[in-house]
Amino acid sequence: MSRFGVLWRAAALVLAFLVLAPPHWVALRVFGRRSTVAPILFHRTFLWLFSIRVMQSGTPPDFGEAALVLANHVSWLDIVVIGSLRPLSFVAKSEIAGWPVISALAALQRTIYIDRQRRGATATVSAAMGHRLAGGELVVLFAEGTTGDGNRLLPFRSALVGAARAALQAEAGQGRVRLQPLAIAYPRRNGLPVVRSERSEIAWYGDMELAPHLSAFVNGGPIDVQVVWGKPIVFEASTDRKVATAAAEAEVRAALQGLATGRGAAPPAAGTRSASPGVDLGGSGIATV
Repeated sequence: MSRFGVLWRAAALVLAFLVLAPPHWVALRVFGRRSTVAPILFHRTFLWLFSIRVMQSGTPPDFGEAALVLANHVSWLDIVVIGSLRPLSFVAKSEIAGWPVISALAALQRTIYIDRQRRGATATVSAAMGHRLAGGELVVLFAEGTTGDGNRLLPFRSALVGAARAALQAEAGQGRVRLQPLAIAYPRRNGLPVVRSERSEIAWYGDMELAPHLSAFVNGGPIDVQVVWGKPIVFEASTDRKVATAAAEAEVRAALQGLATGRGAAPPAAGTRSASPGVDLGGSGIATV
């Protein structure tokens, strides 16, 4: 991509932000969480400008249905991709709140921050997440706790899954919360499979320098993204959060393996739901629905 191409796309994003952000701030104060259109439009503008095609499959939550989404994490691009699909908010490390530009976008998305260096932070963030879940919102947690290289799935952490129990406690009469596994993969670029040596053009992890990564990203060409909604997991008062987290990790792992081997299901229209009944998971207090 030429320097001019990068500049006009960046200018278009700035213009989109300036157009969408002010009325969004006002709407948030007046309507609260119900004001959710602006972030979706901004993310979709980004995807269009940089030729990123998102394909969905699986069983997504209904619009307006509360769920704690447990997703794998490959890149900063995950936020744009997932944010383009549904009204939702993210859980992110507190350092992001001090980053220029990114902090403004995070505020637009009503991001919940966690300070991993502060004792008691998990309980505080779980309570905030639980409040949103009890209010019928969709909250996305990158359960690996960091970005990976896109070649393997890191173990899911269960600590913040306790937010589901906080949601049960926050609202009397609420008997269950939906845990939603979500797998995200970047299988093709320029119409060809992405090989291991090309992962650094998309994945951002470890001590990678941001400037060279962004240069490779904008110059690499169109990207295909596959988002797979796994079978939802019912979280009840008696559910073991570690067992529930392991079940979500297994769903995401199976989805990624299916995509890697070409056995991933063809994407249905967004918002479609599986007709399969719930299945009990071995008496663990968890069921898929």
